[in-house]
Amino acid sequence: MNILVVGAHPDDQELGMGGTIARLAADGHRVHLLDMTNGEPTPHGTPEIRAREAARAAEILGVTRECLGLPNREVVHSVEARHAVAGVIRRHAVEVVFTAYPIDAHPDHVATTRIVEDARFDSKLTKTDLPGEPIYPKWLFHYWCTHLRIVPDPSFLIDTTGFAERKRKAILAYESQFVLPERNRRVPDWIDSAGVFFGSRIGTASAEPFFSREPLGLAGLSGLT
Repeated sequence: MNILVVGAHPDDQELGMGGTIARLAADGHRVHLLDMTNGEPTPHGTPEIRAREAARAAEILGVTRECLGLPNREVVHSVEARHAVAGVIRRHAVEVVFTAYPIDAHPDHVATTRIVEDARFDSKLTKTDLPGEPIYPKWLFHYWCTHLRIVPDPSFLIDTTGFAERKRKAILAYESQFVLPERNRRVPDWIDSAGVFFGSRIGTASAEPFFSREPLGLAGLSGLT
């Protein structure tokens, strides 16, 4: 299955669903990460540093990655941005899309989610200048990587047992964000604790929460954890 995971900034995807990304890749799915911006400027980063960190994190998770190159802190919903993401969806023949939860304090996150939701629609259009063949991803799911102090109320959880350490390593690949800044050094521990908590809700060692606007179907009860 072809899966696209979109984040406003490098590290959003790792923070929100790094364990799931690693699990999906290990299960044989083709997972591609799309960063809307390069995440700069930040106090300890540069575009070159962030690009190296993002590439390293993708390598740890076993996936591919690209950056759309929109201006950090200035992401806006536009037809041009929608079509750029739709082009990525079509180029990779994406069947499942993940993006950030739509309620957030960071304007880039809010704009990115709206762009991705609309790009899903645009990707199926015919008689356009978009590259590739029309395709409509069957599923669009949201992960949590918010700047609000909210507690996720997920539609479903994905068991990430065995992949929590790989997620942590991918996060720590962003040394400019989670190693050098003293105030951010506890973030990986918070993420680990959240994974253990959500795992406890379904009887596993770790898990990650997701939200869906659309109902999920089960062929039976054998797939339940």
